[in-house]
Amino acid sequence: MAALRRIARERGGWWHAYVCPAHGIELDHGDVLAGVFPEGGARCAYGCRVDNEAVRGAWLVLSHQAWARHLRVLAHRGERAEVVARLVEYAGLYEELATAQHGEAQGWMLRGRLFHQALTDAIWAVNIGHAVITLAEHGTDDLAGVLPLLDALERAALDARDVLTGKGQLASNYTAWLNAAGVAAGRGAAAARGQEWDGAEEWLEGEHGLYAHLRVAVAEDGWEWEGSTYYHGFVLRAALLALRGSDPAAVPADVVGVLAGMTDVLATIATPGGILPALHDGPYLRGPLALEWLELVALAQQLVPSAALEAVAGRARAELGAADDGLDRELGGWFAGPALPARPAPGALTVFTAAGYAVLRVAGIHAVLDFGPHGGSHGHRDKLSLYLYGDTTPWQPDPGQVPYAHAEFRDLYASTEAHPAFRVDDAEQAECTGALLGSDGHSVTAGVSTAYEGVRAVRRIVAGEGYLVDLLTVDAEESRRITAQLRPGTALDVQVQSTGPVRTTWYGDETLHGWHTHRAGVPVRPVSTPGPGPADNPQRARTRVDFTAVTDRVTFASVYQAASAGPAVTDVRLEDDGLTVRLADGRTARFRSED
Repeated sequence: MAALRRIARERGGWWHAYVCPAHGIELDHGDVLAGVFPEGGARCAYGCRVDNEAVRGAWLVLSHQAWARHLRVLAHRGERAEVVARLVEYAGLYEELATAQHGEAQGWMLRGRLFHQALTDAIWAVNIGHAVITLAEHGTDDLAGVLPLLDALERAALDARDVLTGKGQLASNYTAWLNAAGVAAGRGAAAARGQEWDGAEEWLEGEHGLYAHLRVAVAEDGWEWEGSTYYHGFVLRAALLALRGSDPAAVPADVVGVLAGMTDVLATIATPGGILPALHDGPYLRGPLALEWLELVALAQQLVPSAALEAVAGRARAELGAADDGLDRELGGWFAGPALPARPAPGALTVFTAAGYAVLRVAGIHAVLDFGPHGGSHGHRDKLSLYLYGDTTPWQPDPGQVPYAHAEFRDLYASTEAHPAFRVDDAEQAECTGALLGSDGHSVTAGVSTAYEGVRAVRRIVAGEGYLVDLLTVDAEESRRITAQLRPGTALDVQVQSTGPVRTTWYGDETLHGWHTHRAGVPVRPVSTPGPGPADNPQRARTRVDFTAVTDRVTFASVYQAASAGPAVTDVRLEDDGLTVRLADGRTARFRSED
C-alpha cells in the first residue's frame, strides 16, 4: 500500500539547518510528501539520527517546497481535482498560520510568514502561482477557493520587497525571487478570475521590478554580482519563471542582453560533459539542485538557446535517476513567441573581467582561474585558485559549500586551506580582490597583492600544444612560509622522482597527469595529507598536497596533460628565464612565469 500523503500543518524554518552536526552532510529527506517528520529523527548517512527544533523546521521547509513543486507537476499532467483540493487546503493553512512575520526567524533574516525567510516564502509562492496558472488554462470554475491565498502571497511579496529595497538592496538575489513570486501570484489570481494580468508595471517594469533588479545585479560580463555559480543560476531561473507568457521580442533589448549574458556564463563555465563548477557558495552536488538546473535549461532554451546547456541538463538528469519528476519536460510553450537567435559556442579562452574568472579549454582539460572580487557573504577566501576538470571528471574542483547552518564546516569550505590556492604562513587569505594582468587569447595572467600584507602573487595559465601550463610566483617583503596547494576531488597518486619534477596522477572517468617543479633557492617539500573532499560529503577523504618553501620569492610550476592528449610530455624544467616543456616527439616549448 502506498504511503499516505498529507500536507504538514506547521510553519517551516530554515532549510540550511537540515545538516548532521557530527558529519556536516545534508540529512536524508525521507518521504517529504508524507507531511510527517521521520520517526526517530532525520537520518544521516553515517548512522546518526538527528531530532531538534531547527532540524524539524528545516524538514518542514523541504516538505512544503516539495508539495508546491509536486502540485505544479500534477497540474501539468491534468490531475486537476487533486491539485485544486490541495491548493484550497494550503489557502486555509496559510490563513491560519501566516498571519504575521515568523517570530522564530533569526535576526539577520528578511522574515517570511510561512517560513523563517521571505525568500523561502517567495520560492514556494512561485510554484503555487504557476500551478494555478496551468490549471486556469483549462478552466477557472473551481479556483475561487485559491484566490485568498494568491492575493495574500502577492501582498507578502510586495511587503518583503519594500523592506529589502528600503535598505538599498535592489541587487539582492532575494529581489529576483520576490518579483517572481509577485508575478506568479498576481498572474495566477488574474487567470483564476478570468482577467488580464495588469501587474507588469509593478513586478517587471517598475522602479523595483525584475528589469530594474537585473540591470543592477548583473555585471557587463554576464555574472550576477556575487560571482557564485549557484546564486547566478538562482537569479536567472527566477527571471525566466517570471517571464512566463512574455514574447521574447517584446522584452526590453537590454534585459534580453542581460539574460543572454547570464546564459553564456553557464555555457562557458560548464565542461563538455555538463559539470557546472560550484564556484563560491553553493552545493557541490544535491538532488534538488539538479532539478533546478533542469528547469533552468528547459526555460532558457526557449528564450536564448545554447547548445552547451544540453550537456548540463543531461548530467543533471543522470545524477537524479529515479528522483527526476519530469517537470522540465512539461514546460514547453513557456513564452508567447519564438526563441531569440541561438548563442554562440564558448571559445577556447573566456575572461570574465568583472567577476574575475578565466576559463581556458585545452586538449581535454577545462581550467578555471579565480582572481576576482570576494563576492560578499557568499565569497570564499580563494584568490588565484586554479580549478581543473575533464569532460566529466572533477580532478581539482571548487569544493562547494555545506548547508549554511553548520558554522564549522561552512567556515572550512570557505577557507583558503580548502581551495587550490596559495597560502602564506599557514594563515587565511584576507577577503580581497585580485586583478587581471594580461590575456592574449591562449593565456591569462592575474595577480593579488592584498591577500597577505607585504605579499604579491601572480598566476599565469597557458594553453600549450596538448597540455596546460600553470606558473604561480609569490613575492614577499621578507622570508615567509609560502605554500601552493593541490586539492583533488578524485583519487590522486603522488610520486617524488630522484631527479626531475614531482609526478601526480589524477583518476576518474578520465585520467590527468601532472608534473610539478619550482624555483626558490631553498628546498620545497611536497607534503601529502588526507583531508576532506568536496562539500557534499566532508567525511570522504582526499589526498591533499602542499608544496611549501620558506623564502621571500618562489615560483611553483605545474604542467597538466590529459591521458587522451598527445604527444606526451616527457620532461619539465624551470630555470631563471622560464619553464621548458619537452614532448615525446622531440619538440620543446618555453614559457615565462609572468607577462
